[in-house]
Amino acid sequence: MTDLALGHGAEAVPSAAPTFEGNVSRSATERTVGALLSACALVTVATTLGIVAVLVWETVAFFGQVSPVEFFTATEWTPLFVDGQFGVWPLVTGTLLITVIAAVVALPLGLLAAVYVSQFARAGVRRVVKPALELLAGIPTVVYGYFALTFVTPLLQAVVPGLGVYNALSAGLVVGIMILPLVASLSEDALRAVPRRLSEGAYALGATEGEVVWQVTIPAALSGIVASFILALGRAVGETMIVVLAAGATPALTLDPRESVLTMTSFIVNATLGDAAQGSAVFQSLFAVGLLLFLITLAMNVGAQRVVRRFAEKA
Repeated sequence: MTDLALGHGAEAVPSAAPTFEGNVSRSATERTVGALLSACALVTVATTLGIVAVLVWETVAFFGQVSPVEFFTATEWTPLFVDGQFGVWPLVTGTLLITVIAAVVALPLGLLAAVYVSQFARAGVRRVVKPALELLAGIPTVVYGYFALTFVTPLLQAVVPGLGVYNALSAGLVVGIMILPLVASLSEDALRAVPRRLSEGAYALGATEGEVVWQVTIPAALSGIVASFILALGRAVGETMIVVLAAGATPALTLDPRESVLTMTSFIVNATLGDAAQGSAVFQSLFAVGLLLFLITLAMNVGAQRVVRRFAEKA
């Protein structure tokens, strides 16, 4: 009777075990997806290696015409003259001057903005402030360049004596404004990723809100904050349009932010607009400067990884 009841009133439970055909199909799909992802990774690596190979090849040809000693020790950069000088230090100092000014603006303001948005702002304020910060990252750099030239520079000329139309100060300030959202967004993500139990434990021990933020939350998120700093500085080193429009094109070996300077990226832009013949020293100097810029950013990224790894181990 029990068997009859089961036969009439109960349905057979389907087996949950996967079939052999399903396993084979899923395995083939996973292999196909894995192959596609590997191909994408190989394309990225091959592209990077190709760029490096071209830079190295042309740089070696450049050093066949210009002495490496002159390139790394001379203090004049006049490649477009008849008896051109190829001392790269004016370009390096101009690039570093712009980067330092941008760092002074972007790093503290970006970190403070991240602390406010992640720790103090109410939900409604956060929904407004964070998109407004990230909106700055979507503005084209050419717009930032004209903003520096036509708005920031006249304002600074009213308060800074001896400031020229083209100067490193206004260019560096606007580059700092440009990279500020990058610092703020990445630092805010790092701060919000800190486990809440750390701050709750500090509050339980009697710490104030400020002490929790500066002595608990920020040290715990320091690896992410440092990574955002290095990434933003790398972006500042490679910035082109702002410095082309606002910093001028004077290859001067100076640390005075009131003067016009020439950065490595702006030289590349200016030289490609001229009549440099392919194979000439002027043409090949573009690749030498580009390789030096690549090595600087590579060193910054490697250093950032080591710093992040060290702070992560301490955390």
